[in-house]
Amino acid sequence: MDFDKASHFWTDKEAGSKVAPDAKDRLEKFIEKHKVCALATGAGEYVRCTPIEYNFVDGAFYLFSEGGMKFKGLKDNKNVCLAIFDAGYKVGFGELHSAQISGAAEIVEPFSEEYLKLLQYKHIPEEMIRKMPEPMHLIKITPVEADFLDTDFKKDGYDARQKVVF
Repeated sequence: MDFDKASHFWTDKEAGSKVAPDAKDRLEKFIEKHKVCALATGAGEYVRCTPIEYNFVDGAFYLFSEGGMKFKGLKDNKNVCLAIFDAGYKVGFGELHSAQISGAAEIVEPFSEEYLKLLQYKHIPEEMIRKMPEPMHLIKITPVEADFLDTDFKKDGYDARQKVVF
């Protein structure tokens, strides 16, 4: 198996691809249409992929979490990847919609202005969080780039797979 060759398949193919000028706008609409992603974290030999609810606010992803093994990866590696996709192949390969988004994660300080803004956005009462033994953790992910697959691009004469840089 030539793993290097296989890993470069899409980057080699993208060299001659037809880029859609509205790819970023279409990606953001796709992101806003969904609410759950698979969050991949890892460090060294450890990897974890966690299904989790997100909110996309002001160009960043915000994820509230009580805790879990995803933080083991985040402790030593702030680089993450989110996968967002339509459930199942409803009508086959001609109707694919998904995004893999790479970015940098940080933990938002509990009860900071940004934290309170997200509580309000999600209609979570601040007093409820303050009564918890430990406040919910808030992960902020600033996206860097995305591989966006949307077969609808083909209808407009573009490649179905688009690279989007934030």
